[in-house]
Amino acid sequence: MHAHAQSEPAPSGADDSQDPLARERGHLAASRAALRAMREDAEALDIRDVTANWVNAAVLQRQVDERIKSLADLAHTPLFFGRLDYLHAPGAERAEGAAGEEFYIGRRHVHDADGDPMVIDWRAPVSQPFYRASKKDPMDIALRRRFGYTGGDLTAYEDEHLSDATEDERTSKLLQQEIERPRVGPMRDIVATIQPEQDEIVRSDLGGSVCVQGGPGTGKTAVGLHRVAYLLYAHRERLARTGTLVIGPNDSFLHYIEQVLPALGELEVRQATVDSLVAHVEVRGTDEAPAALVKGDARMAEVLRKAVRSHVTLPTEPLMVVRGSRRWRIPAYELEEIVQELLDRDIRYGAAREALPQRIAHTVLVRMEQSGEAPDDRVQDAVARNAAVKATVKAVWPPVDPAKLVLRLLSDAEFLAEHADGVLSEEEQRAVLWAKPARSVKSAKWSSADAVLIDEATDLVARTHSLGHVVLDEAQDLSPMQYRAVGRRCTTGSATVLGDLAQGTTPWATRSWDEALGHLGKGDAVVEELTAGFRVPREVIAYASLLLPDIAPGLAEVNSVRESPGSLAVRGVGADELDAACVAACVESLRQEGSIGLIAADARIPALAAALASAGLTYLSPGEETTPDTRLTLVPASLAKGLEYDYVVLDEPSAVVGGEPDERTGLRRLYVALTRAVSGLVVVHAGDLPAQLA
Repeated sequence: MHAHAQSEPAPSGADDSQDPLARERGHLAASRAALRAMREDAEALDIRDVTANWVNAAVLQRQVDERIKSLADLAHTPLFFGRLDYLHAPGAERAEGAAGEEFYIGRRHVHDADGDPMVIDWRAPVSQPFYRASKKDPMDIALRRRFGYTGGDLTAYEDEHLSDATEDERTSKLLQQEIERPRVGPMRDIVATIQPEQDEIVRSDLGGSVCVQGGPGTGKTAVGLHRVAYLLYAHRERLARTGTLVIGPNDSFLHYIEQVLPALGELEVRQATVDSLVAHVEVRGTDEAPAALVKGDARMAEVLRKAVRSHVTLPTEPLMVVRGSRRWRIPAYELEEIVQELLDRDIRYGAAREALPQRIAHTVLVRMEQSGEAPDDRVQDAVARNAAVKATVKAVWPPVDPAKLVLRLLSDAEFLAEHADGVLSEEEQRAVLWAKPARSVKSAKWSSADAVLIDEATDLVARTHSLGHVVLDEAQDLSPMQYRAVGRRCTTGSATVLGDLAQGTTPWATRSWDEALGHLGKGDAVVEELTAGFRVPREVIAYASLLLPDIAPGLAEVNSVRESPGSLAVRGVGADELDAACVAACVESLRQEGSIGLIAADARIPALAAALASAGLTYLSPGEETTPDTRLTLVPASLAKGLEYDYVVLDEPSAVVGGEPDERTGLRRLYVALTRAVSGLVVVHAGDLPAQLA
């Protein structure tokens, strides 16, 4: 493997054989000019002649605007990061003497004025060998070249001759540098550094669902986002119709990842939290852990199903329909058969309620035909709207308001007992009942678990709209009922589930992926495990992994490829020195390049905020973007998940553990906090360290 770097720009017109770097810079300049021309072409489109009306014009104009936006040339985002030289023309029969072609691999497709490609989209089939080719399987590649950039300038390149058996296979220096580059600002794409095992997941087919178990620093979030970008490329029309959604654990996390897809030219993907998906009511309350555990249990779906169906009462009176001078009588037993048949079909409550008047009207029509009349569809519709039929439907199959139903279940012990009998124990029923029943849906102090119950009830009444693809990140923290809420949003589509069982920090955290995927309705999903760590230094991940036997027995330890000796420091201090020692560690870390996170138990945040302020250090809240002037973020342990910083100072591990309702959850929270560092971790403690770390 040969690496080349140059700091001085080569003179223009230099001979390529003498100065390959100058040639590559020339191609970069030409590609930028071609992208600018593509953008200008899009801006110059006149759509007035091709649209029939203002609606067409508005839709088309929006598409043109999106196209212009997606052709933006971002100054610090290199247009291409690699080059592939094929031995033969891709796709052609390998004829003797058929010359190969060279392709530049980048974030988007760029073509010249004649339509010939200058840069190939990383998602195109022809780009795949950039990620997968090796000495063992060169995939018809003679040369793979990686480019190194400083700012937006191309300053280095590195060659691998895959067809040359004499050259050793080594880790790419440029690849290593790109992976280890300091992080300031939001999460970046990893499109230049996707590894073969990650690429397999990224390019897996739209039809199948995938679950990725990955420890800290294995790149699972990035893999999920790049899979969305790949699926949008490979199945654009289908997903434009059905929609894609990325679900994250909280708003800080979504803010952190929100730049990745636009940088890859994808602007159409919605982002949400589970709470925002099920926001049928305003959430103003919280549950104690025992109540939240029961409300999140999948058995609640059965309780709700029984409660919804309990509104149907079998008819006991006959129905008389008057039309003109004629009267048509439907006896009670016949009405009962119609209702029972709809109940047996187990369709949505609301759909059955809409079908009932038509079924009754059809029975009346049969009577009319038997007596010699020839009614048509209009007569059936008129009978279905008849006052007597409407009154029967209202009595037999009344409308159900999902929020009112859940309100009654949580307020009325008898109503709950009737539908939870044989499903929940008496103790579990007591756990979910409100001590002080709310008067109305508006005045109730709903919790986020209640909102999920209302979402389940809403789906029992009317089907939830399904999307084409859903990505669920930090999935290990969801309750079974939350999995069901996500699952019904992709019943006809597929899912990418991302998580780490060792990082589950809720009392109802997922015990196994098989169980979780069952609740999601994707029991046939393939579970992939990523165990190669690229971001967290080996010393740091080894220290955090001391907790694994207690928090996730049987889970493989992450094997970090990143050696940085001296990346871990553990400092014991006196109780009255703790705040000052944390501030000193932050000052020390700020001498390095990149972002700094001071992570502490939530209860310790006010004291540390005061200490930072009196030391004159400005700091941010999680999810806020770092700037060259303010690179320090003060992070409550409860919000650290999914975020990462170049340097982390961790305050008082025992307080992080003690801030949770039970020890296992506390140790898992500590595992998350210990694994947020990309270059270095300083642990500062005044109390005893947890036994596992001592």
